[in-house]
Amino acid sequence: MAKNNPLIVIITAFLVLSLMFSLVKAASTNITTDQHALLALKDHITYDPTNRLAQNWSRSSSICTWIGITCGVHHHRVTVLNISYFGLAGTLPPQLGNLSFLQVLAIGNNSFSGSLPDELFFLGNLSSLRLVDLSYNQLSGTIPSSIFQISSLERLDLTSNMFDGQIPSTISKCQLQMLSLSDNHFTGYIPKEIGNLTMLKELYLYINELQGEIPHEFGNLAKLEVLLLRKNNLMGPIPSTIFNLSSLISMDFTYNSLTGNLPPEMCQYIPALQVLAMSVNNFTGRIPVNLSRCRNLRLVSLSYNQFEGSIPRDIGNLTLVNQLFLGYNNLKGTV
Repeated sequence: MAKNNPLIVIITAFLVLSLMFSLVKAASTNITTDQHALLALKDHITYDPTNRLAQNWSRSSSICTWIGITCGVHHHRVTVLNISYFGLAGTLPPQLGNLSFLQVLAIGNNSFSGSLPDELFFLGNLSSLRLVDLSYNQLSGTIPSSIFQISSLERLDLTSNMFDGQIPSTISKCQLQMLSLSDNHFTGYIPKEIGNLTMLKELYLYINELQGEIPHEFGNLAKLEVLLLRKNNLMGPIPSTIFNLSSLISMDFTYNSLTGNLPPEMCQYIPALQVLAMSVNNFTGRIPVNLSRCRNLRLVSLSYNQFEGSIPRDIGNLTLVNQLFLGYNNLKGTV
């Protein structure tokens, strides 16, 4: 058996040790990067009523033990930042964009203010992000279009803030299943590109200042279950393609300026519908005679429109309905 060359053994050992040292150094650097990002957030907190972060987020302990933080089992990097309902006030630092393994960013139900830093959602940094919940804060400004470049993003909730401007047309670049931009100050038209979000199940755009017509591209959202557009400035007819969305459960267009008729056979294509809310618009024509085929309906709100003719007799067969609003139309008959 040939003897090992001592020089080769020494070189091999040196390379192995160098590799191990590099890996340890890289891991340490990455963990330090996460720590710096979180401490930057802590420094931007101006109000911490229970001193949770002040007392718990300390350099003397591992960030993986900090309250609201979850780390990955193998790489020990921050994967979840969840400080929702902490009652915090402050602003969001750009360093949060350095949490490169982050999958969940949840800071809802606090009092964060200011705009979202452009650096926060750079694609190269947060490429694993799946959920962003910034709801019920006081954030303002426009949405960085970079957030919609994150292909892994599945849920984006910006409900009840003070965002303004137009909804970016780049919105279709991710794989959103839930999108809520409700109760803000968004203006302009609803981008037709939303129709390319073929994985979308829930779309909440209510209480904004959106105008124009509902894009007919919404008919491409075959998995859509919830469509809430109430309290905007939308006009024109409801695209016929929307009444082909067989998964639709809740449809709320209340308080707009929509016109046109409801398709006579609408319940043939959306039998799972539970909420039909279209009050305070300018709809005309008759109430669909086959409305009773939507057997799962719980709420029917068609008041304050210009519907005419007789109330369909079969509407009384909707045994699950507990709220029925037909007033202030030109209807005749009884239920």
